[in-house]
Amino acid sequence: MTSLPLVQCCTPLAGSTLSDEEALELERLFKALADRHRLRILNTLLAAGGEAVCVCEFQPTLGISQPTVSHHLKQLVEAGLLEREKRGTFAYYSLRPGALERLGVLLAAPDEALSR
Repeated sequence: MTSLPLVQCCTPLAGSTLSDEEALELERLFKALADRHRLRILNTLLAAGGEAVCVCEFQPTLGISQPTVSHHLKQLVEAGLLEREKRGTFAYYSLRPGALERLGVLLAAPDEALSR
């Protein structure tokens, strides 16, 4: 009777390369992104090509009340994704420089993250 070689059932894990601080940052970002209105806000800002967008532009685009728009914008600012600039009586919002790139770095595979 011939014995067969043992085969490992799984690839051994190398261990997590994500620190507790990075995991907390990702959690905060995912919570901010886990809403369709906030995703549409980000999409609008991306389409603006780096230009700041007045808060008054979001309400008709999203079809929700102004206080609800302000709530969503506040969540994105607190998550570090947007910047707020006051111009007279209006607030203008833009993507925070490097915010989306940071998200990409946190999500990158370990060897990709090391090369950045």
